[in-house]
Amino acid sequence: MGEKEKIKGWMYVIVSNPGQNEHLLGLHSKEQDVDFIPTFQSREAANDCLSTLPREKGQKYEVQAIHVDDLDETARKNGFLVAMVDSDGNIIK
Repeated sequence: MGEKEKIKGWMYVIVSNPGQNEHLLGLHSKEQDVDFIPTFQSREAANDCLSTLPREKGQKYEVQAIHVDDLDETARKNGFLVAMVDSDGNIIK
């Protein structure tokens, strides 16, 4: 995402194991051979998409808000890109 397109403020992500051992849900795109964290513009879009995303059996998942700066830092430190996803799970940015 270029500097002109940089999103500011808060986004919504899916968190696995909310609480002390929580981590952001990350996915891998085989077509683009890239690891990414799906992010959403609204809590509703994230909740709509949650049931369609691949998840680990036995894990609890919830939607949480995260500041874009914190999200970018976490993604960078862990080798992930940040991808804006719509409620159907399609990457839009």
